[in-house]
Amino acid sequence: ADMVQSGEQSKYALAVTSKLLDAFGSDLGGGYDIGCRFKTTLASSTLGEQARSLNYTSLVNAFHGHAHNRLCQLDNLTTYVEGLGLEDLEGCEHAFSKSNSLAPSTRYASIFHRRQAIACYFEHNDEMEVYANLTKFLLNNYKQALDLLSNGQATLEWLMCELGVSDPETFKLWLDEERVYLNSLLHEPVEETLQMEYWQRLVNLAGSRKNLETVLSTWTVITPGNAASIRSDGGITRKAETKRRHAQENYEKDLKAVQELEGRLGITRRWVPEDEEWQAAARLVANWKYQQALDNVKRLVVSRIFELSKMNQSGTGYKLRKHIGKALQTRSAAIRAALLQYNAAAKALGRRALEFDEVVEYAFLADFDLLRDTRQDVSTRPWASPTARLAMNMFFKLCRAEEEVVRLNVEIRRIVTYIVDEDRYLRSCEALYRDTHPALAHQISRYHSIRSRFTSLHLCSLEKISHLPGFSGTLIPGIS
Repeated sequence: ADMVQSGEQSKYALAVTSKLLDAFGSDLGGGYDIGCRFKTTLASSTLGEQARSLNYTSLVNAFHGHAHNRLCQLDNLTTYVEGLGLEDLEGCEHAFSKSNSLAPSTRYASIFHRRQAIACYFEHNDEMEVYANLTKFLLNNYKQALDLLSNGQATLEWLMCELGVSDPETFKLWLDEERVYLNSLLHEPVEETLQMEYWQRLVNLAGSRKNLETVLSTWTVITPGNAASIRSDGGITRKAETKRRHAQENYEKDLKAVQELEGRLGITRRWVPEDEEWQAAARLVANWKYQQALDNVKRLVVSRIFELSKMNQSGTGYKLRKHIGKALQTRSAAIRAALLQYNAAAKALGRRALEFDEVVEYAFLADFDLLRDTRQDVSTRPWASPTARLAMNMFFKLCRAEEEVVRLNVEIRRIVTYIVDEDRYLRSCEALYRDTHPALAHQISRYHSIRSRFTSLHLCSLEKISHLPGFSGTLIPGIS
């Protein structure tokens, strides 16, 4: 596809997924910044059946995943997906970021020359940079995994001691419990929703009844001084009659709505403010208003996080920085206003108020999610404390680090086997044609020298890997 103006659309992600399924087959996972939504798009597309039969998994890459809500993270974030190792699924983002310098030279090129430039760039990048740094990449990943395992294990043991946890498998149970808990918050119970609506209708009915009584109790006083003007101006009487009719219609409308909800809820006696049911429904409505205010604060804070990250990126121009700076000033004022609404709703529930300096330090949506539930005290859950959440994250990072070491041992032996096999194959081909086709043998020799120009770098990196404390693989070539 020649994407010049269309931007990023679902059809491109579907096309990429189709190609990957055809090329790699079953048990494939793909990272996408909106992988949670793309999962639904893929399931409802013509590729849905093929993706299900091949056990395709749609995931969210690490950078974007931390900006998603906590429930999405539990299902899609790389930290919690078994088998991914320390992979962040940001390979395409790195490649696109690196290729941004190519964009100015292709902006006004023809379709042919634009595609030619892009193809040449990635071909050169594959041969001169990706292949050259392949073993260095494996070395750095091995160091990262070993460092995490050596340092993180001591940290995890200390945190487990603090929490009184003896079995690390407890963290998996906590994660499942948190998932069940957050799933229970997705939808309000139907009974509670109807009760809140009934309470609101009763409040509306009381207001319309009071308004009707006020209108009906208002009399027009006629005195000898104003009798002539009232008799000549019929508009005063018509306005009063219209006002009375509107008040009567509003009262009857609210009364009908209350009666309908009483039938649906099976209420035989209408609630009054002194009733326990009235007070319970009032608390539910206050909870709902609190959650709406919290969502508004969360939306504004996350927008601020994205704008700050964009402002600090290299390559962001001066005009764009000024534009983002003005947007941040506006955003800060909006956050302060939203915080006033949130704190008012929180005060009505007896919950802790939030300060502006505290809120702007929140880095992830997960920091907000545990504030949402007001039916039960989430702080009593064993996984809700800051220490427990730190321990959970460390445990799952260590699990991914162990998987990374296992995978690296496989990939290291693969590249050793590839280097040895390619060298042996090209040498045998050159010897085979040296006498019968000298020209062809010369070209094979040149190609061999091109392919082996990075072999010394690879061997040096592989030697460093073999000397790492904790290296558990082997550099013995396999059988191809």
